[in-house]
Amino acid sequence: MPVDIGKVNFALKGQTALITGAGGILAEYFTAGLARAGANIALIDINDQVINERAKMLSTKYDVSTYAHTCDITKKDSVSSMVQAVSDNLGDITILHNNAAAKPKDLTKYFAPYEEYSLDVWKDMMAVNIDGMFLVSQAVGKHMISHGKGGSIIQTASIYGVNAPDQRIYEGSDYMGGPINTPAVYSASKAAVVGLTKYLATYWAEKNIRVNCLTPGGVESGQNETFKQKYSARIPLGRMAEAQEMVGALIYLASSASSYVTGQNIMIDGGLNAW
Repeated sequence: MPVDIGKVNFALKGQTALITGAGGILAEYFTAGLARAGANIALIDINDQVINERAKMLSTKYDVSTYAHTCDITKKDSVSSMVQAVSDNLGDITILHNNAAAKPKDLTKYFAPYEEYSLDVWKDMMAVNIDGMFLVSQAVGKHMISHGKGGSIIQTASIYGVNAPDQRIYEGSDYMGGPINTPAVYSASKAAVVGLTKYLATYWAEKNIRVNCLTPGGVESGQNETFKQKYSARIPLGRMAEAQEMVGALIYLASSASSYVTGQNIMIDGGLNAW
């Protein structure tokens, strides 16, 4: 008798996926992956230039409907109007990739020592990294409940929301030409994302809304060779990740292939968390 695997389906055709932080580096790959799987894409970011260009490219290349919308996710009214606009243009939202995260223009203040860290910078980072996640998940979750179809929410965390960074890898390392570290505010905010995800997974389970974390390890994105070598030495697979290696887990969590998966933190870290 043949085995029935009819529900193992990675296709997203007919779904509407909303992704925040859609102008970011990883989001270029995330949005392409969702579109390639057939989803219509709402690209949300505070800056409009990149998301408008990406929306046009995705629509042309993958023959899906797209919609770009600027939004300040730290403002409740901005989030509410954004969710309404997305549903008006693309229909019921069934996938949320809560992906936005902040990094200030002044990297000196962002990478400052903990003992001297500015409370203003801390609050600015928390406003996007966790307050924004709260506001977006709240608004989209409410929308999913109202349309009754359920949905999948995927929230981007970080390996440093689970593990503390090894401070030794930062000696002689730089990013975009300046000294680099992982600030405590980043770790604290990403740990909060994991906690929020687990809470929502149980809170909304009866509404058929699944909530999971996608947790990237270190991805090559402008670090110098010293950093790459020191980081890679900590990884069982012996290298940093490439951006496209994050996409498969996103499609899995967004699709019905993961229909019995909720409250999980999927780590794409080359094995770092295994030792």
